[in-house]
Amino acid sequence: MTGDLYITRVRPMGEAATSLTVRGGRIAACGEVASPGVEVIDGGDAILIPGLVEAHTHLDKTLLGMGWYRNEVGPRLIDKIENERAEKKRLGIDPARQSARQAILSVSHGSTAIRSHVDVDTEIGLSGIEGVLRTSETYRDIVDIEIVAFPQSGMLIRPGTVELMEEALRLGAHVVGGLDPSAIDRDPKGHLDVIFRLAERFGVPVDIHLHEPAELGAFSMELIIERTRALSMQGKVTISHAFCLGMADQDYVASLIDSLAEARVHILTTAPASRPVPPVKRLVEAGVVVAAGSDGVRDTWGPYGNADMLERAVLVGLRNNFRRDDEVALALDTCTMGGARLMGLEDYGLAPGCKADLVLLDGETLAEAVVNRAPRRIVIKGGRVVARNGQALIEVA
Repeated sequence: MTGDLYITRVRPMGEAATSLTVRGGRIAACGEVASPGVEVIDGGDAILIPGLVEAHTHLDKTLLGMGWYRNEVGPRLIDKIENERAEKKRLGIDPARQSARQAILSVSHGSTAIRSHVDVDTEIGLSGIEGVLRTSETYRDIVDIEIVAFPQSGMLIRPGTVELMEEALRLGAHVVGGLDPSAIDRDPKGHLDVIFRLAERFGVPVDIHLHEPAELGAFSMELIIERTRALSMQGKVTISHAFCLGMADQDYVASLIDSLAEARVHILTTAPASRPVPPVKRLVEAGVVVAAGSDGVRDTWGPYGNADMLERAVLVGLRNNFRRDDEVALALDTCTMGGARLMGLEDYGLAPGCKADLVLLDGETLAEAVVNRAPRRIVIKGGRVVARNGQALIEVA
């Protein structure tokens, strides 16, 4: 298992067919002749893209493989948060087992990197962090998992959570998370003081869930942007969801987009059906990095989700009224290059020297591959085939 391959008849990003040489888990060249003894894969004129990037999910929460969960949760965000906290104990959700199930499903659909927000609170402690860390280590050869320490139940309103966040980062969490500084903790200054202090102390990026709508969300967003500038954290801060960017006051939205671009604050969208969404094309044209994620997959919050980032590209396209082929390709970009930039993935792409994290897609064009969402023909991680025809080649340990 050297990570050496020779792949024939592939069309990088839907362009002209060529061959691809992989050596030592990295792309060596296009168009070379195969070396003796190297495994040869016939690409069959498939489209070649870099590995899909799942830039926002919750691996510790999924109920995959646990039977159907009857959802009777109230409509408010706090209803879902409190219900989930109680159900985790009642259902006996094992974060290691469940995160492994979702991670392997993601691999089968072509994801080679995942950013997962993992709950930290005073009732479950660090069990979620510990479980997903185990999954990250066990399956490191098939997928890269980045962990966000996430105070889902609130932080300042639940004494002891800040200390647990610190311990999560000591254990190995890669990113410090936050949640609705005004609506949940009701202390935006205090909340952001803690989040950015932890980020400085541990030298990690920030990723803040911002569900707050309209002007309230814009107020919190402005405070996040101010902190980013003041602490010289440009390029290291993500605002997830960012529903306020879909508000009716378009002049206000325009000023926020300009500020996001200047501060190099990234935006993550899950393209939900029930909330206003960030305008992907306007953000990208302004120079803002935009990525996409599945959010929850079959959990106590909702029954939907299958960890397929091609399906997420379709949802991004639908919510942004993308119809042109180049627009559909932009939706896919949020699930590839956008996610890689947000996560800071090194050597990502299809150029020589990049890591050989690759997916072969069926389709005449990128747009057709996205809308058809055929099972991924082949998924390659570090030069090794990890999935074929929509099935991962490894099972839950």
